[in-house]
Amino acid sequence: MIEGSCHCGAVHWRFDATPESATACNCTICRRYGVLWVYGHEGEDVFVTGPTRAYVRGKHLEFHFCPTCGSVTHWRGLAPGRSGRRRSAVNLRLTDPDQVAHLPVDHFDGLHAFEDLGRDQRTVGDMWF
Repeated sequence: MIEGSCHCGAVHWRFDATPESATACNCTICRRYGVLWVYGHEGEDVFVTGPTRAYVRGKHLEFHFCPTCGSVTHWRGLAPGRSGRRRSAVNLRLTDPDQVAHLPVDHFDGLHAFEDLGRDQRTVGDMWF
């Protein structure tokens, strides 16, 4: 289990699984937010408490942030998938670095090709700066 919170502490998230990696995406929004994601499903392994506001991007995703401090906490799918499960991801930059520093970083090209680019030997700990 990994836990995180926004800067002011109003929004908390919990990830109830052991992630194999984190994802760095270069799409127009993720690179601006500077986030590192770990993916799951709402109500299964991703749990968020506290008030958030959402920015809806396109037809599929909403990015949530704390209305007080502005921290980007998570994203969630606008609708459940075919399985009836709703995809979600939490921002690993909102957790204690020691909990996730060892995780390898997968790179995703969300800007041009919308495809996985693989790993380059960096970990979350390498990307704190």
